[in-house]
Amino acid sequence: MAALCMEDPSLERNFKGHRDAVTSVDFSLNKKQLASGSMDSCLMIWSMKPQMRAYRFVGHKDAVMCVQFSPSGHLVASGSRDKTVRLWIPSLKGESTVFKAHTATVRSVNFSSDGQSIVTASDDKTVKVWTVHRQKFLFSLSQHINWVRCARFSPDGRLIVSSSDDKTVKLWDKTSRECIHSFCEHAGFVNHVDFHPSGTCIAAAGTDSTVKLWDVRMNRLLQHYQVHSSVVNSLSFHPSGNYLVTASNDSTLKILDLLEGRLLYTLHGHQGPATCVAFSRSGDSFASGGSDEQVMVWKTNFDTDYGDALKTQKSGSTVDGSHHTGSEMDSGIHHKKTKTQDSGRNHEQQEVEASLANTLEHIMGQLDVLTQTVSILEQRLTLTEDKLKECLENQQKIIQNKTN
Repeated sequence: MAALCMEDPSLERNFKGHRDAVTSVDFSLNKKQLASGSMDSCLMIWSMKPQMRAYRFVGHKDAVMCVQFSPSGHLVASGSRDKTVRLWIPSLKGESTVFKAHTATVRSVNFSSDGQSIVTASDDKTVKVWTVHRQKFLFSLSQHINWVRCARFSPDGRLIVSSSDDKTVKLWDKTSRECIHSFCEHAGFVNHVDFHPSGTCIAAAGTDSTVKLWDVRMNRLLQHYQVHSSVVNSLSFHPSGNYLVTASNDSTLKILDLLEGRLLYTLHGHQGPATCVAFSRSGDSFASGGSDEQVMVWKTNFDTDYGDALKTQKSGSTVDGSHHTGSEMDSGIHHKKTKTQDSGRNHEQQEVEASLANTLEHIMGQLDVLTQTVSILEQRLTLTEDKLKECLENQQKIIQNKTN
């Protein structure tokens, strides 16, 4: 049972080097490096190895608003108040290429999961997509009517989500470049938005102190958290998709258990607003930055073997829909403890539970297939409707030509 004890997250490292508020943090793929951007116009690359020097990259002429490692870790993108985006090689030389991306502050940069494209968001009210190779401009999305704070690709690269001071979160189809849906439930500006690792839902953080999760297939609100007492600046999904960490002006970081829909931890580290937060790619650490100029690295701890337990009990709920607690998650471990009491009855019970779990998993699998099928049918219907529309328009033209 000891393996499943959930430990509190703990502060592991504290990096000091920025001379103004930290705006953004991101880990490299192998967790050997951590990038941070700051209002001091610098980008810092911190080494996770003790006694290794940090790199300070100077190039931007104004505050660095956002930083992100490419999926491979060979590049770091940064966006700035100087209206440019820079792509850096995170080594000693710190070489970079620069391009003027927008006509105002660049608030957000994000690589697609294949590393081929980047999406940028700006105070000029647009979202733009570029190739990483040669930084060629591809297209612009411009339906927001105020500053765009954040834009992210979906894990499969087919969708883009953006959040704005116009109080909306917009979902875009990358191929058609159309806005598929606008979520308008926030009462304030929407500072940050991101996709769940599964790509099926999004989470958004607002100045109204709320965190909201929406399903992007049904376009409905799934969860609503009012756990902070001030503006929520940033959020990050754990790679397992089971947790969300948030950073707020109330100076705390909070970890939400998405399976149980509840607050798991409140962490006090920063003096003043916590401005940004990000899980590492493996999920065993997360980093935060604050107005106090500090970058903090935290050990996740609570996720020890929790992921394995979840795999055993994939549905995450018992049959009656009530959620398991961490220590009850893994039915195998849970029942080893009681085996000695009545091993015969227990064996039968385990078999029944195992077959029930298999049946549930099978049903879940079938449901997934159904969801996909419906989605494909919807796409086909849309295509058919488009074709029909085309035919009718052509017919109309033919009739008009004849009458003329």
